[in-house]
Amino acid sequence: MPSPRVEPQSVFLNIPYDIRFGRIYLAFIAGLAHLDLTPKATLGIPGGDTRLDRILTLIRSCRYSIHDLSRVQLDRSFPPTPRFNMPFELGLSVAWATIHPDRHSWFVFESMRRRAQKSVSDLSGTDVNIHNNSPQGVMRELCNAFVRRRDKPTVPAMMNTYTALQRYVPRLKKETGANTIFESRMFAELNATAIVLRDQARK
Repeated sequence: MPSPRVEPQSVFLNIPYDIRFGRIYLAFIAGLAHLDLTPKATLGIPGGDTRLDRILTLIRSCRYSIHDLSRVQLDRSFPPTPRFNMPFELGLSVAWATIHPDRHSWFVFESMRRRAQKSVSDLSGTDVNIHNNSPQGVMRELCNAFVRRRDKPTVPAMMNTYTALQRYVPRLKKETGANTIFESRMFAELNATAIVLRDQARK
């Protein structure tokens, strides 16, 4: 499989797609826009190859990846099962970054301190970004993760964009016909809107 071109501003966003995570999802989109980074997610993967091949291609094309492991609870549907997609995709990213450290860097986010080291004990010794399940915590930890970037937005500016993006959600859902914010076109529209709001804030 030939290596895809690495997009230097792209971030593979490995997160759970559920309503309870909606605020954090929007915070990642708004925060990454302020860092001049472009989130990529499996929501935006077109059809064609197998899903795993598409995920691998997406990871390999992104310079960075963020893996949120804060959804470790059992789901309510039978049989009760924890979600393994996020740690699985983290493993893929770690392997890729180990082979090609100049092409990929990864970050682990969680809502609770020390839980990631327990749920994935191989992460012992890894700095985990704890966002406390709050949008402001996401902004703070994004700034910590990408501290070496030239763009250094303030957390209040990032939060203003997040709040404005929240207000646009009903309108975007109506325009796209989306049932939830976790759909391909909504993902694209949310990213585009976040960039517009960011640019307005910078004027």
